[in-house]
Amino acid sequence: MPVLGIITCQVLEREFAHLLAHDPEISRITVLRNEFSDALYQTLQEQMGSPPRSVPNAGDFVPARLDRIEVLVKVLELGLHRVIGALRDGVVEAGRETAPYVDSILLGYGLCGNALEKPAELLSSAGVRVSVPMDGDYPIDDCVGLLIGGRDSYYEEQCRCAGTFFMTAGWAHHWKDLMLKTQRGVLDPAISKRLMSNYERVLVLSTPALPAEDMTPKIQEFSEVYGLRIEAREGTLDILNETWLTAKRVLTTNSEASRQK
Repeated sequence: MPVLGIITCQVLEREFAHLLAHDPEISRITVLRNEFSDALYQTLQEQMGSPPRSVPNAGDFVPARLDRIEVLVKVLELGLHRVIGALRDGVVEAGRETAPYVDSILLGYGLCGNALEKPAELLSSAGVRVSVPMDGDYPIDDCVGLLIGGRDSYYEEQCRCAGTFFMTAGWAHHWKDLMLKTQRGVLDPAISKRLMSNYERVLVLSTPALPAEDMTPKIQEFSEVYGLRIEAREGTLDILNETWLTAKRVLTTNSEASRQK
């Protein structure tokens, strides 16, 4: 079977680990190991009962070409979100790095403030087909939109409380890096608090990848730092699962077409 490449962010590391660890159609998972992929690697190891394969660079990857799907995963730094150009360049570079070794790519990102608008065009230089999470006819807005179930649910909660900070598993584990660090170093906590002054609540989105109780200590700390009340809403992996199924169909179609040539 062919190889499916995944390019995603640290913010979605646990969701992708959950998805990959529970799919019996996968023969082997290889993680491009770096400091940003550690949590995904460790979570896969915990859920599968054995460590996934890892290589330091895409050039070290040799596909097994087994009878089931093989997956190559590249995790990018969450801090790329701070600068639109950096995020766009990082995704394009990851596409070029992995494309020679995979048959198609699943891009585990949303539009992310339109940094990744028209993702298929953005990765056209990779030379392989790209699947992205979709909300109806449009790419998903971001990781929150992905895990809350789309724009309607996202908008519903923003209307309920405009000052809502959405807390996913990735945000719960990385909020200090996202909120208190900049490209130039550490952000003054007082400045961070001022930037959060219009927020009123933190809304926890739990999914099967990480239940709310497993996020509680980190969320309580976040709530205390910024003075926000805590509320919860059940999240969903439905859009991610649908994207995964689509990516596998694309992979199978490409493989069959190649065999017929």
